[in-house]
Amino acid sequence: MKKLSILGSTGSIGTQTLDIVKSNPSEFKIAGLTTNKNIELLKKQIIEFKPEAAAVMDREKADLLKEKADIDVYSGIDGIIKIAKLNDSDTVVNALVGSIGVLPTIEAIKSRKNIALANKETLVTAGSIVMDEIRKNKASLMPIDSEHSAIFQCLNGEKIEDVEKITITASGGPFRAYTKEQMEDAKAKDALKHPTWAMGNKITIDSATLMNKGFEIIETHWLYGMSYDKIDVVIHPQSIIHSLVEFKDKSILAQLGYPNMKIPIQYALSWPKRFSSRERQLNLAEIKNLNFEKPDFERFPCLNYAYEAGKIGGTMPAVLNAANEIAVYAFLENKIKFPDIAKIIKSMTDGHKTIKNPDLNQILDVDKKTREAAKKAIENKEYQQ
Repeated sequence: MKKLSILGSTGSIGTQTLDIVKSNPSEFKIAGLTTNKNIELLKKQIIEFKPEAAAVMDREKADLLKEKADIDVYSGIDGIIKIAKLNDSDTVVNALVGSIGVLPTIEAIKSRKNIALANKETLVTAGSIVMDEIRKNKASLMPIDSEHSAIFQCLNGEKIEDVEKITITASGGPFRAYTKEQMEDAKAKDALKHPTWAMGNKITIDSATLMNKGFEIIETHWLYGMSYDKIDVVIHPQSIIHSLVEFKDKSILAQLGYPNMKIPIQYALSWPKRFSSRERQLNLAEIKNLNFEKPDFERFPCLNYAYEAGKIGGTMPAVLNAANEIAVYAFLENKIKFPDIAKIIKSMTDGHKTIKNPDLNQILDVDKKTREAAKKAIENKEYQQ
């Protein structure tokens, strides 16, 4: 039986993870849960899954939960890290949103926990440090997102030196067919209408800008040691093929399935075994077409910014991520237009002097300063100059 701590248990990935736990009671036990501030749902989860401890990022909300819960309740980032390091857990599911996920992941690895990672920002921001700690502590890191789960499955039993190319698929998001002029008038409510996936707000906007794919490119580099010139992105609107791996003999393996996050979540938790699933079985005969097209870097420049940041390395991906996070939330709050997300990112990366081999403190410092600079740029409209 695996004992899990779920960081971000009240979000989309977290709640689906708990559904899988509920369906496999003999395989999993919950040791710890965390939320940002949704203590109403967290309280219900505590009653149902009986963890030994919980944490709430919002300190005032944490104090309220302490009055209602009969378990230890911690607060702030220190509280999240405590749940990540619980003695009674062996696997940490990181379903946090944003670069807040970096420190808990590293602390969990140092405590010799295995990681099931849904938080893209961890590898984007501190990929070198995270993978070094994984090797040093002989831990495993299983990707939860559909694309990297697909790559992992296609590589299973294969030699990485035999890989010619990895291709990550992208739905193209809600604005795939929009012109640049139409994007100028796009609202947050439009961007949140993803054509194939049901996800949280932040990742849905990242899908609309294709930054989500940019992050996945950087993750692929760290997870599988692939150079950036061997990682491609192809637009695949149906979201049936999740990734493809081409080998030097020109054979290509792909992993297929309907858009459904429970499948990669369950595989990340069950590996190296496979559990039965009640999810819908793929029926290729009912699918009329599988279409593919090249991404448009002019209309979706964030994808190119990610390639550039990944190749530069050092602290540049941390700047990319921090600027994107601030810009996305500004867009969700109707403070900026959709194309401004890319402009803000470009402004921050252009102005950054890269530290080539940063330690964690330097990465976190760059992250903090970039956020402050991005907020200031938004307030003063400096990114438009």
